[in-house]
Amino acid sequence: MLINKITLKLLAILTLIIFLNGSSEAARIKDLSGIKGVRSNQLIGFGLVIGLTKTGDSAVNVFFSIQAIASMLKKLGVTIPSGRIGQLQFKNVATVIVTADLPSFAKHGDTLDVTVSSLGDAKSLQGGTLLMTPLKGPDNNTYAVAQGPISIGGFSVQGAARGVQKNHLTVGRISNGALVE
Repeated sequence: MLINKITLKLLAILTLIIFLNGSSEAARIKDLSGIKGVRSNQLIGFGLVIGLTKTGDSAVNVFFSIQAIASMLKKLGVTIPSGRIGQLQFKNVATVIVTADLPSFAKHGDTLDVTVSSLGDAKSLQGGTLLMTPLKGPDNNTYAVAQGPISIGGFSVQGAARGVQKNHLTVGRISNGALVE
């Protein structure tokens, strides 16, 4: 009888140790369920990436890159004579499309990860910084604004006879790069 009580107590203590020592995770209700009709929304924007090392859009092939730069400079108070716009050449700027997913129930000030993809003939976005880009929904309303340094997941090395490239140099991400409006 004494052995049964000791065994029972040891078993109870062992059970407590196992339950208390094991890792337990709390599950959020929103991870386990969904609300009908509630979903994330895709956002898109047109922007400029600056700070590239002669790997940006060429003025010859990408005329809208120069137009976008001239428009941005005008908004910042810099006037360019209309006859001189065609003479501008920037090899350190690229035009890009910026995309993001706006989760349901996102609040003002929340941050979003954004993807930045070259629109013109830029060779690489490495080292670039996205300038302030409004991100719009299908209804043409601005839901977030993106800006920041771009991180690309690839590289390119060129030698005299051969070169190596890993992943894409013209697509990058900005973690927490957009603020919900």
